[in-house]
Amino acid sequence: MQSLAVIGRSTQKKIFEEVLNSSKSEFVVVYGRRRVGKTFLIKKVLDKRIHFEMTGIQNGSMNDQLQNFTEKLSQFSGKVIEKPESWMQAFVLLKKHLTKIRTRKKKVIFLDELPWIDTHKSKFIGMLGHFWNDWALYNNVLLVVCGSAASWMIKNILNNKGGLHNRATQYMPLKPFTLLETEQFLKAQKVKVSRYQVVQIYMAFGGIPYYLELLKPGKSIPQNIDHICFDMHGFLRDEFDRLYQSLFDKAENHIKVVKALASKWKGLSRKEVAKITKLNDGGSLTRILEELEKSAFIQRYHPFGKKKKGSLYRLTDNFSLFYLKLMARRGLNNQKNVFLKLFKDPKFKVWCGYAFENTCFMHDQQIARALGIDSIFHEFSSFQFYGNETYDGIQIDLLIDRADDIINLCEVKFANSDFKLTPSYQKKLRERADTFTNIAESRKTILTTLITTYGLKNADSHIELVQNVLTLNDLFLPVQ
Repeated sequence: MQSLAVIGRSTQKKIFEEVLNSSKSEFVVVYGRRRVGKTFLIKKVLDKRIHFEMTGIQNGSMNDQLQNFTEKLSQFSGKVIEKPESWMQAFVLLKKHLTKIRTRKKKVIFLDELPWIDTHKSKFIGMLGHFWNDWALYNNVLLVVCGSAASWMIKNILNNKGGLHNRATQYMPLKPFTLLETEQFLKAQKVKVSRYQVVQIYMAFGGIPYYLELLKPGKSIPQNIDHICFDMHGFLRDEFDRLYQSLFDKAENHIKVVKALASKWKGLSRKEVAKITKLNDGGSLTRILEELEKSAFIQRYHPFGKKKKGSLYRLTDNFSLFYLKLMARRGLNNQKNVFLKLFKDPKFKVWCGYAFENTCFMHDQQIARALGIDSIFHEFSSFQFYGNETYDGIQIDLLIDRADDIINLCEVKFANSDFKLTPSYQKKLRERADTFTNIAESRKTILTTLITTYGLKNADSHIELVQNVLTLNDLFLPVQ
C-alpha cells in the first residue's frame, strides 16, 4: 500500500494542509479501527515534513518503549543518543533535537499507536502534556498522535482531565472507505471489477484498505476470497481474534458481545446483550459497548418512536459478520473453491441479505442524496411490531423520518438481476405500509422505497406501490 496515492480522505487532507500552514502550534488526534489506513494517510500527507516519529510496541514494557524512542531519535538527529531513564528525560532530549532544527515551517512530531507507548505507571501521558504545555505550544510545532484503540484515544487524549485537557486543536475519526472510495482503491490496485463485485467485496471485507490490498489482479472474487480467507495460509484466516486482541483489554468479553449481536439481524437491547453473553449489566458492559461503538464495530440506533432507553445495538463491521457467519463454520477451511460452494448454501443467501442491508446503513448519506433529501432534516431508524388481534407483526429494518412530513419505508434486497415483485410480495408491501400507518399513528405521507442492486422490473407498473427505486449506482454517489 505504500506505493499507492491517498484515495479519498479529502476532509482529512484539507485539515492537514490547514494545520501545516497555520500560524500557531497544532495538536492533531487521529483514531480509527485497526487496518483502516491511519498511518498510511499521515505518512503520505506529511511525507518528508516529519522531524521525529515513533510507533509504540505492542505489549512492550516501558524500557522497550524508551529504547525504541532512543533508536528513533538517534536516527532523526544523526547522533548516538543515550537511553533516557524516564519520559521526562526523553522529552527533554526531544526538545533539544527540535530546537536545533532551523526552519520557519512546522516542526512535525508523529507518535503512532499511542496507547501502546503509555505503559502502566510510565507517566507518559503526563509528560506528553508537560512537553506540549511547557514548550511545543510556543515553538510552531505540529504534534500528530494516532491510535487504533479509539476509546482509549477519546478518554485519555480528547477527554483528558489533566495537562492535555482541551489541548487538541483538531481530531480525525478515520472511518472505513465508502463504496466509491473502495472502487477507486481497487482501480488503483489494478483489480478490475464491476460495481456489483465491489459490493460483494465490501460485504465481506468492509471498506478496510489493508484487507482490500490483499486482492490480486487477474483473479476472480471467489478465487481471491478463497485464498485470503479460507486457505490454510490465508492472511485473514485468523484476523478476527488478532483484531480484537490488539485493540481491547480482556478482548474475550468484547468478542462475546460481537458474537451475540451477530446472532440477531435486527440488533439487541442492552438487556438482551447481557442475557446472551452472561455479562453483568453494569459499568463493565457499558464500557465494552462504548469501546466497540467508538471503534466502529457496532452502531447504536433508536427504533422509530423510541427514546434513549429503547436503543438497540447492531453489528456493523462487515468483516466480523462475514467471519462469524461463514469463515468460522466448521469443515470449510482448507477446501478448494469454498466461496463458490457457499453460493448454493441457504445461510449464504441470508448473510448476503443482511450484509447488503448493513452496507446500506453505512451509506445513509448517499441514500439521502439519491432521494434528494440531503438538505432536509431526516433521521434513519427501524421499526418492529410483534402483532395483535388486528394486525400481523412487521419488521422494517430501515426507515427515514423526514422533516417535510414524509416517511420512507425502505425495502432492501440484494439480487443478481432486476428485482421482481411477485403478487405475494406486492401484498406484503401493501400490508406493511398499512400496518405501519395505523400502529405508528403517523400523519405523515408514507412512501415505499426499494433499495436493490439493479432496480425493479417493470417499475412503471408498480409506481403506486413503490414510489422510489434506488440501485447500486446510488450507493456510489460522492458525498461531503
